[in-house]
Amino acid sequence: PKAEEPADVDALTAIKGIGPKMAGALEAEGITSFRQIADWSPEDVGPLESKIGSLPGRILRDDWIGQARSLMG
Repeated sequence: PKAEEPADVDALTAIKGIGPKMAGALEAEGITSFRQIADWSPEDVGPLESKIGSLPGRILRDDWIGQARSLMG
């Protein structure tokens, strides 16, 4: 889901599976924080993978949501 209001900017590359190119694709969609990723539901992931050019299933397989929750402290 696209951010509706500015969020904190976190180093998204701290999540395994997100490199600089993927972080840029996420930023282009307004996703800049661990909180935003942590709030995703599995239903959010499919459409987002298409938008950012991620391999199908990669976000759930690499557990970006769980990693983001852990990184939030």
